[in-house]
Amino acid sequence: MTLEQISETLPGYARDLRINLQNTLAQAELTEQQTWGVALACALACRNTVLSEAVKAEAAAKLSPEAQESAKAAFAVMGMNNVFYRFRHMAGREEYNAIPARLRMLVIRGHGGDPVDFELFCLAVSAINACEACVKSHEAVLREKGVKDETILAAVRIAATLHGVAGVLQAEGH
Repeated sequence: MTLEQISETLPGYARDLRINLQNTLAQAELTEQQTWGVALACALACRNTVLSEAVKAEAAAKLSPEAQESAKAAFAVMGMNNVFYRFRHMAGREEYNAIPARLRMLVIRGHGGDPVDFELFCLAVSAINACEACVKSHEAVLREKGVKDETILAAVRIAATLHGVAGVLQAEGH
């Protein structure tokens, strides 16, 4: 199923998502690589096979193999980090913050893609996974690198929309 077919199958109650799906994948604030890298990382994070396969197919035509791997790496490492750092944040014990994570995360420095784009991918996945610590960390790095607020929010719009679409697909048996 393509993204267009997914959009057409969304029920009436999800009309806003249908429109947002089209609009968020054509935002002027993001490059094509940023758009499709964020979409790929987020679709995987939403854990809906129909949506993931559709986005993977479209992203393959728009992203270099390195950018695809970078987006997948952001999804994978944030899937781990978001759980760990969200726990530390929610537990609220300073003692936990003093203990090293001792989790391998070399991909953060060696993902093979554009560093700013990778941060956008990580931020968007962290928003889906509701990890406040990781959202704050990646948002701060992006701001330090001079990324505009509008660009950051454009990436999060994609995350929000794909998350909503994945939920509707799941609810409708897709």
